[in-house]
Amino acid sequence: MKKIGEYTIRGMTNETESESGRPRRITLFDGRFDTAYRVTYFQVWGATYASSTHPDCVGKLGTRGDLEAQSIDFMNAADNREIAWAGTAGSTDSWNTVASIIDPDNLIIEDLFVYVRNVSDAENISYLVKMEKYKISEAQGALTMVRNNAQNVH
Repeated sequence: MKKIGEYTIRGMTNETESESGRPRRITLFDGRFDTAYRVTYFQVWGATYASSTHPDCVGKLGTRGDLEAQSIDFMNAADNREIAWAGTAGSTDSWNTVASIIDPDNLIIEDLFVYVRNVSDAENISYLVKMEKYKISEAQGALTMVRNNAQNVH
């Protein structure tokens, strides 16, 4: 693998979009199977700011747009299609309580999907994703596509 670039994506979505099966889609596929992306950073936070309230929120990144978006098993490390998870406990201390976990072996050929949840479905949640782009072999690309579409590992 040879690193050929770095990219940052940021945006805003809400739980209503994710829950209805329409996570925020980030198009990465360039028509080639010998390039791939690796997520290196992922964070979510509530977009609404008030002096006394900062919403708790969680998010995940997936390689498919049909992942579980309900609260039960929202963050499922046994599902190969989920590659990163993040949360902010804004109601306790705003920016001081943040967490992010990224599968260090993640690699994405096609698209990336952002799922979010918080205490109020209509509340907007901001996200920031940093990625590196790599030149890979076509064989590695084929294996990555299989992994990105494979469901459970348990």
